[in-house]
Amino acid sequence: MGRFGERIGTLEALAFTTVLGALIATALLLVVRRSLDGYSDGLAAPKWLWLGAAVGVFVVASITLAAPEIGTTATVALLIAGQLGAALAIDRFGWFGVERVSLTWFRVLGVVLLVAGAALTLRR
Repeated sequence: MGRFGERIGTLEALAFTTVLGALIATALLLVVRRSLDGYSDGLAAPKWLWLGAAVGVFVVASITLAAPEIGTTATVALLIAGQLGAALAIDRFGWFGVERVSLTWFRVLGVVLLVAGAALTLRR
């Protein structure tokens, strides 16, 4: 959270920006959809779909806590490498209802090279 986190505390900045983001998203929902029906639809959805919110907060918290320790470049590089690794598994196994995509050596090599590059950014 940078300077905001330095001023009020890292976790406090995370909580504040998450709440503020929810308020802005609610206002946008009201302006664009002219209702809050999306919230009731979300409550009626399977609870495992709510994991997206938990993952979102986890990602933002990870960035917030890691960046001051390992630097912004390493944090972003590791985040992207992790996302591509997860995407590779999602494609391969067809998780979340997506169409299965075969695992090829080129795809694996691409992710491995990205992970290696991310690891190199950890060196100062």
